Amino acid sequence: MSDRYVRDLDEVDETQVAVVGGKGARLGALARLDGIRVPPGFCVTTDAYRRVVAEAPAMADHLDHLSRLTSEDRTAVRDRSAAIRRLIEGIVLPDDLVTAIDEALRRHGVDAAYAVRSSATAEDLATASFAGQQDTYLNVRGTAAVRAQISRCWASLFTERAVTYRQRNGIDHRSVHLAVVVQTMVFPQAAGVLFTADPVTSNRKVASVEASFGLGEALVSGLVNPDAYRVRDDAIVDRSIATKRVTVDALPGGGTARQAVRADRQEQPALTDDQVLHLVRVGRRIEAAFGCPQDIEWCLVDDDLQIVQSRPITTLFPVPAAADEENHVYLSVGHQQMMTDAMKPLGLSMWQLTAMAPMHEAGGRLFVDATRILASPASRAGFLEMAGRTDPLTRDALETLLARPDFVPTLTQDAPAVPRLGGASSTIENDPAVVTGLIERSRASLATLRHDIATVTGPALFDFLPTAFEEHKRLLADPVSMQAIMAGMEATWWLNERLADWLGEKNAADTLTLSAPGNVTSEMGLALLDVADAIRPYPEVVAFLRKVDDDGFLDGLPGLPGGVAARDAIRDYLDRYGMRCVGEIDITRPRWAERPSTLVPLILDNIRLHEAGAARRRFAQGRAEAERKRAELLERLRALPDGERKADETARMIDRVRTFIGYREYPKYAIISRYFVYKQALVREAERLVQAGVLRERDDIFYLTFAELHDVVRTHVVDDRLVQRRRAAYRAHQQLTPPRVLTSEGECLSGAYRRDDVPAGALVGLGVSGGVVEGRARVLLDLAEADLEPGDILVTAYTDPSWSPLFVAVAGLVTEVGGLMTHGAVIAREYGLPAVVGVPDATRLIRDGQRIRVHGVDGYVEILDGPDAGAQL
Repeated sequence: MSDRYVRDLDEVDETQVAVVGGKGARLGALARLDGIRVPPGFCVTTDAYRRVVAEAPAMADHLDHLSRLTSEDRTAVRDRSAAIRRLIEGIVLPDDLVTAIDEALRRHGVDAAYAVRSSATAEDLATASFAGQQDTYLNVRGTAAVRAQISRCWASLFTERAVTYRQRNGIDHRSVHLAVVVQTMVFPQAAGVLFTADPVTSNRKVASVEASFGLGEALVSGLVNPDAYRVRDDAIVDRSIATKRVTVDALPGGGTARQAVRADRQEQPALTDDQVLHLVRVGRRIEAAFGCPQDIEWCLVDDDLQIVQSRPITTLFPVPAAADEENHVYLSVGHQQMMTDAMKPLGLSMWQLTAMAPMHEAGGRLFVDATRILASPASRAGFLEMAGRTDPLTRDALETLLARPDFVPTLTQDAPAVPRLGGASSTIENDPAVVTGLIERSRASLATLRHDIATVTGPALFDFLPTAFEEHKRLLADPVSMQAIMAGMEATWWLNERLADWLGEKNAADTLTLSAPGNVTSEMGLALLDVADAIRPYPEVVAFLRKVDDDGFLDGLPGLPGGVAARDAIRDYLDRYGMRCVGEIDITRPRWAERPSTLVPLILDNIRLHEAGAARRRFAQGRAEAERKRAELLERLRALPDGERKADETARMIDRVRTFIGYREYPKYAIISRYFVYKQALVREAERLVQAGVLRERDDIFYLTFAELHDVVRTHVVDDRLVQRRRAAYRAHQQLTPPRVLTSEGECLSGAYRRDDVPAGALVGLGVSGGVVEGRARVLLDLAEADLEPGDILVTAYTDPSWSPLFVAVAGLVTEVGGLMTHGAVIAREYGLPAVVGVPDATRLIRDGQRIRVHGVDGYVEILDGPDAGAQL
C-alpha cells in the first residue's frame, strides 16, 4: 500500500526523510532490523503538511517576518510563532487527507490507542538531533482525536523553542517540513532511555541506561529520578537505584496521568540486571546498523523490549579516525595554539600540510597522537613535565588516564626521549646576534616566497606550494630556532625555581621580563598606540572612524583634515601586522588586512584611554622596572652564603631570558606571514573559478581540503553538495567544546586543579603574570566588540597574538585556555598585567560588568559582587 499522504512504517526507511521526517524514517529503518521490535503504525507525510499549509495564504507573510528575526528577538519570535500555530490548528483538513488517515486507522485498529508524534525533515540528523523540539501526544483514542493531534503536531513546528533552535542552527524555516508518526500505543511496565555512549564522559565503550516505572514521560519530563546503570563489555560497572514515587500511566479513556507508586515498590529496580544487559546488546545492534552512537527510547512490556525512537547523539565530540583497533591518546593542538574554535576544511588541511608532526582531525579541530611517547618510560616523564609547565590541566588529564591499568601499555622499544630542562638550549650562545640572524633568514625566505608565488597560477600553483611547505617546515625545524625558543623558556623556569628557593621570591621572572626586547607580538600592541597618536590630533578623522561600518573606510580618509596621515599610519600598521587575526592558525579566517574595520574599535579605545606617547613611556617604564628588579635580586643574593656564585648564575640567566624570551613570539609571526601569502594566492584562484562559473562564491574553497581544491582547479568541476555538507558540519562543530585530551574510546578529559590553597568560591587557574588587580570584568568573545574603560580586566576564552593590541588598554587578564609560556602569558608579563589563565568556564562563570580580583601569582580569581559571588565552585 502506498499513498501520497500516508505511508505505513514498514514501507519507509532512512532514504525517505524528505517524505516522513527523521523520526519516521528511522523508525521505519528500525522496524526492518532483525530482532528489533517497533510498535506498528503509519506516517502522515510531509506532502500532507505542505498541502494543508498551502491552504493558508497568510502563511507566506508570517514566514517572511519570521525569517527576519533572530533568536535574540524573543518577544517577536514568541508572538509570530503563536500566530502561525493558531493559523495551522484552525485549518480544516481536506476530505482526501481525512479519508487517507481514517483508512490507515482502520487498518491498525479504530479502537486502538495511539501515540501521535511529530517527525520533522530537519530532525534526528547526525549534526543536530532536534530532540524535544516538536510535540508528542500519548494514548490518543478515536479518529477525530487522532486527526486533531496531527494538526497540533504540525503547529508545533512553530513553537518558540523549535523556531529558536532552527535560528541557532542556521536552518531556514521554509526548508523544514513536518510529517507525523501515528503508532500503536504500548503500555509498559518500565521505560527509559539508553545511550550507547556515555553522555558524561563521551566514552563509546560505556553505555548508559536510565529506567523508571510506567511510561517514559515521567523520566523525560523530569518528574522522577531514574535508576541509572553504566555498562561496559557486557557487564554492569555502576548502578544507582532511585526512589521512584511517581509514574505516568495511560488512562482508560485516553490521555495520561501521574500515579503514586506503592511504597513497597518505590525502592525496587525497574529492570533486572539481565534486562539491562539485553537492552544494551540491542542498543549495540542498532548503533552498528546506523553507524554512530545512539540515544534510544525503549519500553518494556511483559519482558518484551520495544524501541520507540533512536536518534544520533549529537553532543559527543568525534573521535579521530585510526587505522587500528589499539588504544590511542590524542592531545588538542588548539589548546597549545590558543585557538580552540572549529576550523574549516581548508584551514585544517593547510595546518596538517605545514606542521612538524602528523595531526588528526576530529570535530573541526586538530589533535596529535601522544600514545607512543606516553607508552615509553624514557619519554613519559619528560613529556609530562613539559605538559605540566605549559598547561597543568593537560598534565592532570594525562595522569588520570595513565593511572588506569593497561590503557596505555608500556613499550618494550622506547620512543625518543623528550629533552628535559637544559637539554635543548645548552649549546646556544647567549648572544643577541643569534636572534637577529634567525629573523633575517626568516624575512629573506618570506621575500623569496612572495616573489616566486606571484608568477604561478592554476595547476602550476599547486605544483609550487608543496615545495613552499617544505621550506615552511624547514624554518620551523631549524635547530638554532628551537634552541633560542627553549633558551628563553628554560631561563624563565630556572629563575622562578632558583629565586623561589634562594629568596622566597615567587615568579620573579614576571618582572624580569618586562619590556623584553624583540617581541614582535608586544611590539604589535604598542604600535597600535602609535597609530592612535597619529590620528588623535584630527577630530574629523576620529568622528569619521566612530561611524565606520565597512572595510572600505580607508579610501574615505584622504578627504578629511589629517586623513592622509591617518590612512598612511593604518596602512603602515597593516603592512607590518595585517596578516594577523583572531584564530589565525585557520587560514580561512579574515585577516586584518582583509577586514581592517576590526582594528577601528581598538584604535578609538587607545585614543580615549591613553595620552600621546603612551607606547614609548610604557616600554621605558617596563624596562626600568626590570632593571631595578635585577639590581635588587642580585644584591639580595650576594648577601647569602655562596652569594657571589648565585648572583653570577642569576645574572647570566637574566641576560639569557632578556636575550631570547622575545624571540618566543617570532616563529608564530613568521608562520602566519607565510600563511597570508598562501591564502592570497589561493583566493586569487578562487576568484578565477567564480568568474569561470565553477564556484558560486569565493569562500566555497574554504570548505574543501587543499587536495580537493587542487582537483577543482585542475578539472573545473566542484561538488556543490559536498560544499554544503561541509558548511553544515562546520556549523555543528562550532557548537562542540574540544577536550584537552581525547581517547580512541571517545572519552574527553579536561583535567582538574588539585589545590586547597585558594579561598572558598574562587575560580582556580594558573597564575602566569604576577600582581593582584581588582576591576570590572569585561567578558569578550569577539575582539571587534571591545569597549573598554580604565581598569577593566579582560575575560575571554583564549588569546592568540591578535588579542595583544587589547592588552595595552586593560589592567588584567583571565582566560579559559593557556599556560605559562603561551602567547597571552608571555605578553601579559611583558606588559606587567596580572594574569590567570586556564580557568575552566571563566566566560560563563564571570558575568560582564562584575567586579573581580585577579591574583596573578597565586593563580585564582575572586568574584566580588553580584548574586553569584563566592558561589561558583
